[in-house]
Amino acid sequence: MMVNKSFSSVGIVAAFPQLWQRQLENAHIVAEQEMLDLSPVAHDLVVHSLGLHWASDPVGQLIQCRRALKADGLLLAVALGGQTLHELRACLAEAEVSETGGLSPRVAPMAEVRDLGALLQRAGLALPVADTVPLRVRYDSMWHLMRDLRAMGETNALSARNRTTTRPRIMKRAADIYAANYASEDGGILATFELIVLTGWAPDASQQKPLRPGSAQARLADALKTDETSLPD
Repeated sequence: MMVNKSFSSVGIVAAFPQLWQRQLENAHIVAEQEMLDLSPVAHDLVVHSLGLHWASDPVGQLIQCRRALKADGLLLAVALGGQTLHELRACLAEAEVSETGGLSPRVAPMAEVRDLGALLQRAGLALPVADTVPLRVRYDSMWHLMRDLRAMGETNALSARNRTTTRPRIMKRAADIYAANYASEDGGILATFELIVLTGWAPDASQQKPLRPGSAQARLADALKTDETSLPD
């Protein structure tokens, strides 16, 4: 998204503040928690960075961000979407079913873009836009992917997860299935991270607004240079 606007007061919601401090020294960086340490009407840009999928109340998070925005301020939120790690989920499921005949939850369910997009309107943001950016990442093996997920804090946190240690045979079989079905061209594996990008603006009188239904001054058929055909009753 390209925004032709400068921002002077930036608020950032982040799980890893040190990453942002090196990029934006003057930004107000707050931790990802239920109650965000954001002052009302204090920022012209608020960034919620890759933590919305962990929130127990995502619409509450967006409402708090909107309240922190000045009029015509921008909210940019990024979360992981439902297609994230679909390869890993499929391989673990196939391996576990083949080895045990059962299946346990291993990856938390994540929202689809249409669901998260609707939250922008519920939060009172104007001009809402939701889009997806698929990011495909190469790893040497499934083991390297899982080590990276642990380092990111993106491991299994489901309350219904199996609390016992997974059998080594299941993990070995899953790694073999992964290598056979999702190999990269250079011999590693590929993993998908679906980034859902949400943007919305704090309402302001200067923003463009939709016309009142029925107020059009030109016909669509004329613009398309085609004949208008009436639909049957």
